[in-house]
Amino acid sequence: MHKAGFVNIVGNPNVGKSTLMNQLVGERISIATFKAQTTRHRIMGIVNTEDMQIVFSDTPGVLKPNYKMQEMMLAFSESALQDADVLLYVTDVVENPEKNMEFLEKVQKMTIPVILLINKIDTPLTPPEGGKPKPATEALGELVEKWHSLLPNAEILPISAKNKFGVDILLKRIQELLPESPAYFDKDQLTDKPARFFVSEIIREKILLYYDKEIPYAVEVRVDSFKETQNRIDIHATIYVERESQKGIIIGHQGIALKKVGTESRKALEKFFDKKINLETFVKVDKDWRSNDRELNAFGYNPE
Repeated sequence: MHKAGFVNIVGNPNVGKSTLMNQLVGERISIATFKAQTTRHRIMGIVNTEDMQIVFSDTPGVLKPNYKMQEMMLAFSESALQDADVLLYVTDVVENPEKNMEFLEKVQKMTIPVILLINKIDTPLTPPEGGKPKPATEALGELVEKWHSLLPNAEILPISAKNKFGVDILLKRIQELLPESPAYFDKDQLTDKPARFFVSEIIREKILLYYDKEIPYAVEVRVDSFKETQNRIDIHATIYVERESQKGIIIGHQGIALKKVGTESRKALEKFFDKKINLETFVKVDKDWRSNDRELNAFGYNPE
């Protein structure tokens, strides 16, 4: 008997979906930072055993779209409701359970197994009236009750994705819920994304970490050239921004900021690919990329 299925991870921004994905897959598939809207695409991570294949999907945080790119990000999240065998809905100990009720109502109607994950339960919470922070576990009972009223058919599991608390229990439960099926992908396949995708994501992660305000959200990265030999990979990548002023900030005085991004990206890429990396980065202005269908499709924002 062989089991296989799609286990899709959804939820609002910044609740720890990407951290959970990486823990479940055992590889650093999704970029995870402290900033919201880090994940922009639907990313698959595949776990294989001799008698099982679990296809996990990380998705963008659910939000009300303000421009075309966010509409496509929401489409990725909604598509994850349509092809899941098991749905993981991730929240955390500080989120308002009634946030984005329109999306939650779609989850309520699902007939497949839904596991509601209350993440970050090891986070100390400061009481509304102030004073000494208290363990989140003290408020857990009330939170579980509230979520049970919103998703009465869901199993509820408190976890800490960052510290792997509850992750092994979750993985065991997923294995129990998977349907009997042959594998959907080759057993040696780790993800559905090509190498170029992870190059652009790693560079974008460094930009998220090293720049403030709107800069990371106005940036996209395209890999123009990826040439791999036995011992080295030569990569040329372009960082796109929306305005000339943003280009100046990305480059920095005498190119110092861009050099830092390039150096840190190269280190991460060498660890990811386990090869020497020669990385060249360029910055280009494209004022319409977040609203232009053709540009967004070129960047991979196509849920189809």
